[in-house]
Parts: sequence; C-alpha cells; structure tokens
Amino acid sequence: MIKYPDGTVYKKKDTKPAKRRILTASNRGMSLENDINITNEYYKDKDICLILKRPTPINVVKVDYDHGARIIDAYFEKQSTTDYNGIYRGKYIDFEAKNTKNKASFPLSNIYKHQIEHLEAVIHHGGIAFFIVEFETLGKVFLLDAQDVINFYKREERKSIPISYFIENGIEIDQGYNPRVDYIKAVDKKYF
Repeated sequence: MIKYPDGTVYKKKDTKPAKRRILTASNRGMSLENDINITNEYYKDKDICLILKRPTPINVVKVDYDHGARIIDAYFEKQSTTDYNGIYRGKYIDFEAKNTKNKASFPLSNIYKHQIEHLEAVIHHGGIAFFIVEFETLGKVFLLDAQDVINFYKREERKSIPISYFIENGIEIDQGYNPRVDYIKAVDKKYF
C-alpha cells in the first residue's frame, strides 16, 4: 500500500489485475541482469568504467517484414561465453551473472563448461574474471572470483557452492537505487 505524505492512500485508477511474469529457467536472473545493465549505464555516464552486455550470437533465418521486421525463425550460432566484459582501471574484466532461489547454496548446474573454459582463458591472459551471484530469496548479491568457482566446478565433490563460502570468500555487493548493484566497489576491494 502506498500512502501520500498527508496519509491518504494512493488508489490505482486501472483496476485490471497486473500481468504476472512467469519465472522460467530462460528468464530467471533477468532482473539481476537488468539491474547490472542499469548499473553499467551509470558507470559509463560517470566515466567510472566501460562494461558491456555481450550479445547472444544468433543467426536469423526468417523475418516477417509485414509486422515491423519481427524475427520469425532463428537459431543460436554458437554458445555464448559470459554475460559481460569491458575495461576498468586499465584491466580487462569479464564476468557472468547468475541467480538462484536456493537459500543454502548456488547450484553448479547453472554454469556451463564453455563458460568455465572461457573464464580460465581470461585468467590465463591476465584479465579479471568473476561471478556475480544473486541469492534472490535472501536479497543478497555476491562477487565471487572465477577461480573459486572453477575449483568447485572441477573438483566435482559437490554439486553446489554453499552460501557460507560466499560469505567467507566472496564480497557482498551493495544494492541501492543508483547504482543498483554497485559491483565496482567489490571489484576494487578484491582486485585493486
């Protein structure tokens, strides 16, 4: 319920029920990505860094030009690597954003082998590589170094990374209005 400063209650004029967004595996984490995209615009506008969302490579097969050039048929050209890359303080940065509803751990099944291989190459060449993981039900977002995730992934002893590992070894990211997910502070703390 929203109240005006004088105590009166705000009433919505349109009484139609709001359209519910159904959460599926394909759109899970889109809220986190949206927040990171807004944060990246803030960073760019303030000349802090240049981090871009990497587009998913698709090959368009059929387009319907009668309805505003709508793509009718397309397929993924190749596997995408990670979500974001760019430059900060003269260093190449590459990271993946992930989301989980799990309160106790982050499932490694959310990470793909080609992403691990890509991040290993980034580290090998001296870049900064990490994961931003949102524990949605806890309202917490962490930065965790990619090497930590790679080690868990390759050991195959566990199928997840416990939240306690994020708390002990990761950095909790401040969340606010602008920037929404202030991950550059965590990058400074971890890598600079």
